Amino acid sequence: MAGPGSADAGGGVALLEAGRRSYSAAAWQEAYASLSAADAASPLAAADLEFLATAASMLGRDDEWLTLLERAHHGYLEADETTGAIRCAFWSGVRLMRGGEIGRATAWLARAERLLERVEADCVERGYLLLPQMFQHEAEGDLETAAATARAAAEIGRHFDDSDLVALATHEQGHVLIRLGRVREGLGLLDDAMLAATAGALSPYVTGIVYCGTIAACQEVYELRRASEWTAALSAWCADQPDLLAFTGNCLVHRAEIMQLRGAWPDALEEARRAGDRLARAENERAAGEACYRKGELHRLQGEVTAAEEAYKEASRLGYEPHPGLALLRLAQGRGDAAVAAIRRVLAERTEPLKRARLLPAYVEIALAAGEPDEARIACVELEEIAASFETRMLDGMAAHARGAVDLAAGEPRTALVALRRAAEVWQDLGAPYEAACARVLTALACRALGDDDGVSFELEAAREVFERLGAAPDVAWVESLARPAAADDHGLTHRELEVLRMVATGKSNREIASELVISEHTVARHVQNIFQKLRVSSRTAAGAFAFEHDLV
Repeated sequence: MAGPGSADAGGGVALLEAGRRSYSAAAWQEAYASLSAADAASPLAAADLEFLATAASMLGRDDEWLTLLERAHHGYLEADETTGAIRCAFWSGVRLMRGGEIGRATAWLARAERLLERVEADCVERGYLLLPQMFQHEAEGDLETAAATARAAAEIGRHFDDSDLVALATHEQGHVLIRLGRVREGLGLLDDAMLAATAGALSPYVTGIVYCGTIAACQEVYELRRASEWTAALSAWCADQPDLLAFTGNCLVHRAEIMQLRGAWPDALEEARRAGDRLARAENERAAGEACYRKGELHRLQGEVTAAEEAYKEASRLGYEPHPGLALLRLAQGRGDAAVAAIRRVLAERTEPLKRARLLPAYVEIALAAGEPDEARIACVELEEIAASFETRMLDGMAAHARGAVDLAAGEPRTALVALRRAAEVWQDLGAPYEAACARVLTALACRALGDDDGVSFELEAAREVFERLGAAPDVAWVESLARPAAADDHGLTHRELEVLRMVATGKSNREIASELVISEHTVARHVQNIFQKLRVSSRTAAGAFAFEHDLV
C-alpha cells in the first residue's frame, strides 16, 4: 500500500506534480482538482496538504481549508515535525478568529502554544504566536503594548528571513499606530508591507490579507490617493488569478467606492453588483452588506428612491449599518424627523473618531435641514478636530465643506466662502467631482447673499454641468430651482408657511419657531418640508435665500 506523500502507479505521482505546478502558477482550480485527485489516490503528506488547503481557501472553500489544515497539522505531528504542526494550528486559529468563532480559535491557538513549549531551539513560529497576543492587547485597548508586540514579531521574522511574518507583523503594527493617531507612521508601515505583497514575496493568503487590510485602513483614514493606488494593484493581482474567489469581492467593493468618488457611477454600480455576487458565494455576509450599501448610495444619488431603499434594507439584513445613506434618503423624501432620529441614534453608538467622521457630514446636513443649527455647529467642530488629528486631505475637505454649510446657515456668507472655496479645491484636487459640485452650489448661495450675481450664475452653471454628467437627477433639480427666476407672489405658500419661512430665514430653529407660534415642533417640521417642496429647494439656507431675494422677510 502506498504511504502518505507517495502516489500509486496509476497516475497519483503525475497528479501530484501537476497540482504542485498549478499551485506555483496560481491556477487555483487546477491545483485544487489535481491535488484532490492525488489525495484520493494516496493520502498527501502534510506539506502537500497545506498546498491543497491554500488552493481551497483561494477558491472560497473555507470549510475545506480548515479540514485540510487540521489533517496537515496531524500529519506534521505524526512525522515529528512540530513547527509545521504549530504553523497549521496558528492559521486555523487565525482563520476562525477572523470568522468570529472565538472558542474554536482560542482552542487552536492554545494548542499551538503548548506545542511551542516542546520546541527547544528558537524558531520563527515564536514570532507568529506573538500576533494573537497583539490582537488581545488591541482588543483590551492597550494599543502601545499591541504595537510593541507586533514590532517584536516583525524582528523575529527578519531574524529568520520569513517574509510572511515580517509583512503580517508590520501590517498589524501599522493598523495599531493609526488607531493611536500616528497616522503617517502607520501608513508608512502599511506601505512597507504592501511593497512585499506587490513584489510577489509573500504566500498567497498573506498577500490577500495585506492587500485588503491596507486598502481598508487607507479608506478608514480617508487616504484616497493611497487607497486608489493599492486598489489598482489588488485588482491586477486578482486579474492574474482568474479562478480566485477569496479577496476578490472585497476588492470590488473597494473599487466601487473609489469609482463613485471619481464620478464613474455606472461602473461603480456594476462593480458593487459583482462584489455582492462574489461575496454571497464566499458566504461573507457583512462584506456583501457593504456592497449592498454601496449600491444604495449610487441609487440615492441618482434619485432612484425605490432601488436605494431596497439596497439599504438588504445591507441591514446582512448586518451592515445602512446609515448615513438611509438617513439622507429619508431627508430627501421629506421625512426630516426620521432622518434626525436615525443619524442621532447611529452617531451615539459610535465612539471611535474615524467612524464618527463617516457620519458627521450627514449629521451636519440633516441638522441644518431640521433647523438645529447648534447641533450642526457642534458636529462641525468635532469633524474639524478629527481632521486636524488625522491630517488627511479628504478629511480636510469634509471639514471645510461642513464649516462652509454651517457658516452659511448662520448668515455668515463671507466666512462661509473661505471654507467652501477650500473644500471645492480639495475635492477637485482629489478628483471627486460630485463633492466639488455640491461645494460650488453652496458657494453660489454665499455669493447670492453677498449680491454677486455673476458668481451665482457661474457657480450654479458649473455645478449643473457636473450633476448632469453624473446623472445626479435630484441635484440637477436643486440647481434649476435655485437658478430659475420667480416672482415674489409665485411661491404658493400659505399664510402660516410664510410665517415659518420668515423665521427660518432669520436663523430660528424648529424649536424656537414652535415656541413663538405656539405649535408643535412636528407641525413646524411639516411646514418646513412643504416650503421646501413649493419653493423647490432642499435646504433651509436656500429657502432663506429665496425669502430675502423676494422681500418676504
